[in-house]
Amino acid sequence: MAENGTDCDQRRTAMSKEQHNGNFTDSSVLSERKRREREERLNIVLWKQPLVTLQYFCLETLINLKEWTIKLWHRRSILVCVLLALATLTATYYIEGAHQQYVRYMEKKFFWCAYWVGLGILSSVGLGTGLHTFLLYLGPHIASVTLAAYECNSVNFPEPPYPDQIICPEGTTQGSISLWAIISKVRLEACMWGAGTAIGELPPYFMARAARLSGAEPDDDEYQEFEEMLEHAETAQDFASRAKLAVQNLVQKVGFFGILACASIPNPLFDLAGITCGHFLVPFWTFFGATLIGKAVIKMHIQKLFVIITFSKHIVEQMVALIGAIPSIGPSLQKPFQEYLEAQRIKLHHKSDGGVPQGENWLSWIFEKLVIVMVCYFILSIINSMAQSYAKRLQQKMYSEEKTK
Repeated sequence: MAENGTDCDQRRTAMSKEQHNGNFTDSSVLSERKRREREERLNIVLWKQPLVTLQYFCLETLINLKEWTIKLWHRRSILVCVLLALATLTATYYIEGAHQQYVRYMEKKFFWCAYWVGLGILSSVGLGTGLHTFLLYLGPHIASVTLAAYECNSVNFPEPPYPDQIICPEGTTQGSISLWAIISKVRLEACMWGAGTAIGELPPYFMARAARLSGAEPDDDEYQEFEEMLEHAETAQDFASRAKLAVQNLVQKVGFFGILACASIPNPLFDLAGITCGHFLVPFWTFFGATLIGKAVIKMHIQKLFVIITFSKHIVEQMVALIGAIPSIGPSLQKPFQEYLEAQRIKLHHKSDGGVPQGENWLSWIFEKLVIVMVCYFILSIINSMAQSYAKRLQQKMYSEEKTK
């Protein structure tokens, strides 16, 4: 009996060791498989596999459309209410009456705000590489208003054509323009852009929150990296890992004010703050309220002040003078900028019909091509990202089939 009991204990111990070794082996094999699959997905790009990438992109688009259609059908009562509201607004828009002047005013403000909110969302929502809309749109707009304000000594630009075109008002008096007047002139579009960036931070939050509540593993590489970072928090040595851990600890321990601090400064790791808040089930309004205040109020005023000060009249003149001081090539580089600034002054004073220097076309051409290149790269990155998402679907399906065999 004793010998049989001893044999049973030995067999149980041996089986436990084998099971432990098997789990360890399975874990290492699974990690290696994930790494290999990630490398395979990263090779699905337009410049390496164009036909496969386009095929996967189209299939992923169809799947997303199907999922959105099902979600809308499940929320059809809300959809009907929205359609009725749109029908009412459409009728109000087309029926003639004394209210039309208010309708036109609200229409103009609505589309102006929606334009900047949309650009803010594109900047942070995580589609592809993200479109740097501050550098391409909001920054140049604030710079144009700043240069015009110093040239006209006023911010009361005629509407129309402002904001499509900036010209000086009639009868401008000599004097100095205040920094606060320029800030107030561009406050609406800047705050709307900041609100858009705050909205664009919501997907990582909702994804991590849903994963924590359901216990399911989300289809997102950033969340998987976040979980790996939590597992290896004690052994992190490199600067990037320590910075991510610092953001995670700040958000987790300080709460509202930690999120506000992370959102109030230019922070490329803020996606991690959204994932952290979702993972630790931070209330929605705590996360979104702090993010909205930080991005649309505090951070936006910091960026706005930087652009306004950089493009103030005396700073611009000093920068052009410094360009001219560069040995050998300075004068040739300085001339296009001087011509461009002179062309802007002519346009501001209603003299744009003739005598516009060619330097303006040269600089404008370069900026327009830069915008086109960045937008095209953004679109390509979206196509690549969606194609890789479909490839991950196929890999997960294959893995599930292997487990069921």
